[in-house]
Amino acid sequence: MEVIVGIDKLARKLNKPAITIGNFDGVHWGHRVLFDKVKDWANRLQGQSVVMTFHPHPIEVLAPGNGPRFITRHQRKLELIAASGIDAAIVVPFSREFAAISARDFVQSILVERVGVKAVIVGHDYRFGRNREGDIEFLRRLGDELGFTVEMVSGIQMDGMVVSSTVIRRLIQDGDLEEANKLLGRLYEISGTVVPGRQRGGRLLGFPTANIRMNDQVPPKPGVYVVEVELDGMTYGGAANLGYNPTFGGTDLSLEVHILDFSQDIYGTAITIKFIARLRDERRFSGPEALIEQIHQDVAAARELLARWAAASAPASS
Repeated sequence: MEVIVGIDKLARKLNKPAITIGNFDGVHWGHRVLFDKVKDWANRLQGQSVVMTFHPHPIEVLAPGNGPRFITRHQRKLELIAASGIDAAIVVPFSREFAAISARDFVQSILVERVGVKAVIVGHDYRFGRNREGDIEFLRRLGDELGFTVEMVSGIQMDGMVVSSTVIRRLIQDGDLEEANKLLGRLYEISGTVVPGRQRGGRLLGFPTANIRMNDQVPPKPGVYVVEVELDGMTYGGAANLGYNPTFGGTDLSLEVHILDFSQDIYGTAITIKFIARLRDERRFSGPEALIEQIHQDVAAARELLARWAAASAPASS
């Protein structure tokens, strides 16, 4: 997928582009339905499928410190968009100046005159332009005037819920990772760097852990989780604790993962934790012995669930 950072980097109009526009946090099932429509239109036009997104997120610019934590890091979002089969992504560096562009100018000056758009595919709640003044009906009128087609895609529902970044974010924060993963169409993941911890896992408890320096993604509800761990191109099972370590009087939120059947030194290494299911709440134990007994139970439960999950995920034999 070609990634174009900035409208000014467009040396020429794209080839009969069909485009969808949004933040696409999470790149969930609803987003992928939009992408499929974009690809259908691109095939029909014999042109390119294009996604336009923004970085930083508009909320970070217009209301810094007041927005939600994000489901997906920007670079990972682009990787997921590319994996969806899109031809090109236009990343607009979002600023207050860009936010001040009127809805008409955005469509006429950017989408039509710079990008050369032939079809625009948007979700049912799409708004655009200064103060979100543009809506789908306005976009359709501009399409009739300026020569492009507009298609609206209704909200996608799964398990009785509209698939949206807001709903997925709430499910993650509630600890309902299994439902969040259904709406995402993949495992929710947090990436970070392994940093030195308090050296209690292996030395005191007999279960060495990788301590992750967390980024600005939305954290799941504190507790113990069954996870997959991606590290140096390999995938391992694991049990992760996200919380405050109350048994030892901790006060800072931390993410620690015990990687099953693994003993390498990985300090400073980039690592990705993929959440499969929640085992239990984090709680305070009377001391290390009681905690060690519970960790044994957690690891056994994680192994059992990972085995069931692997069997369920395996492709059916013909």
